Amino acid sequence: MADDDGWSMMDWRSWSELVEVRARLAAGADPDGDVRGQGGPLHVAAERGSADVVAELAGLVEDVDAEHDGRTALWIAVQADKPENARALVAAGADPWRPMMAGWSPGRLSLASRTPDLFPVPPGVPGLSPAESAAATEAHRLLDALGDFYYDGLSLCCVAGIDAAEAVRRLDATVIETDDPVSILENLSDRSLDEDALLTVGVTDVPGGCVVSQPWAYGASTPVVAQRLSTGTVCYAMYANPKSGNQGSIGRNGVIEGWDLHPGGGWSGADESADEILRTYLFRYRAIAYCCAYAGLRLTDARPVTGPPDRWVELPSGDYWS
Repeated sequence: MADDDGWSMMDWRSWSELVEVRARLAAGADPDGDVRGQGGPLHVAAERGSADVVAELAGLVEDVDAEHDGRTALWIAVQADKPENARALVAAGADPWRPMMAGWSPGRLSLASRTPDLFPVPPGVPGLSPAESAAATEAHRLLDALGDFYYDGLSLCCVAGIDAAEAVRRLDATVIETDDPVSILENLSDRSLDEDALLTVGVTDVPGGCVVSQPWAYGASTPVVAQRLSTGTVCYAMYANPKSGNQGSIGRNGVIEGWDLHPGGGWSGADESADEILRTYLFRYRAIAYCCAYAGLRLTDARPVTGPPDRWVELPSGDYWS
């Protein structure tokens, strides 16, 4: 156990095994050591481990509120939705109301969770603003409405403020007349990289705007599609690349202003805005919902993303990358 200060070869499950953690400590593992650049063992256990392991380590560290990349272990427990770990840290002296990122503290962030009564709010400490509270309520509704589904290989573009008919016009697309939209989905999914498959997308009206989708390939997320759809508004596009992960982009008023983004990424950065920190927390590892929320779309189910859409359309041939 010479490397990682005695914490090498700890897998995800090990951080919930109190016997193993105690054996490591007894053999000389450093409770204030570094675990492969992820912070101290307390930081790792706060996200991955059990409350009893967190309590054990919290009683041994020099500073229960030590920061790694601007985050305390308590912040990590809250952002990972581990309320029992968070309670164990507070019992060991961690401060829920310590300001950390853009005015957020672990306690204030927890008010946007599904356990908003995790910590008592001290007098005079601000809670969520009306806009933040509304964003949290809508996020929980949206996540429940979408549910969980497999989405590797699909693309979408969430567009604010325009309907499907306007999206079809902006794309100069031709509506495909069909009495069996499910068969189109099945047939084109089998030929996902054929030209006609790449040029066929679904368009669906949703509260707040519309969704352009392609369940089998990247056609709905190309830069030119986002540029055309975002004129006078904003859109968030994403391709769930099976090889390299989710690839997001932001189009605003016909300009791509963000590229190679990672919607639904696990952690917010210390330099991000207060709104983005909240959005990152609310949609952690939920990329599709993140894209919808960024554009202000309020889907009631996953059909606009997974298909069949309200209408299938065919895009004109051309270069959709420049």
